[in-house]
Amino acid sequence: MTIKKQSHRWHLYVDGASRHNPGLSGAGVYLLKNDVPVVKQGFFLGIKTNNQAEYFALLLGVFFAQRHMGPDDILLINADSELMVKQLIGEYKIKNESLFKLYTCVKARLEGINYAVRHVMRKDNGVADKLANLGIDKKLPVPQEFYTLCSAESYE
Repeated sequence: MTIKKQSHRWHLYVDGASRHNPGLSGAGVYLLKNDVPVVKQGFFLGIKTNNQAEYFALLLGVFFAQRHMGPDDILLINADSELMVKQLIGEYKIKNESLFKLYTCVKARLEGINYAVRHVMRKDNGVADKLANLGIDKKLPVPQEFYTLCSAESYE
């Protein structure tokens, strides 16, 4: 008899914030497994545009999801950046070179993961939004091992 592993449903809420554009930026990551919080963290990103901060938040979220998820698990990504979501699903082209590098990194990190991306309204992404601002306010550092995910030029 073969025992099939049970898959788990993960919800990832991400948000990027930039005070001024570009300006001091942060990323918020809120990851839940079967509706139970696993990661709830904000990060300081330095000087970035708002769109860059959104992509960094997603990359950080995927970084943490990959550390916890099993091979049969499902990742539901929620973001309030309509631009980023539409770029990820192929509805919008990416004209900005730095965003294209981040997009390429995100797509590479999602390879092999069973995932879906959806746009949520800002009011439905409040936890990630607060975490992004907390990251800026408290200058919370990004984990050093995060920077090994993509080429160095993606982080500029």
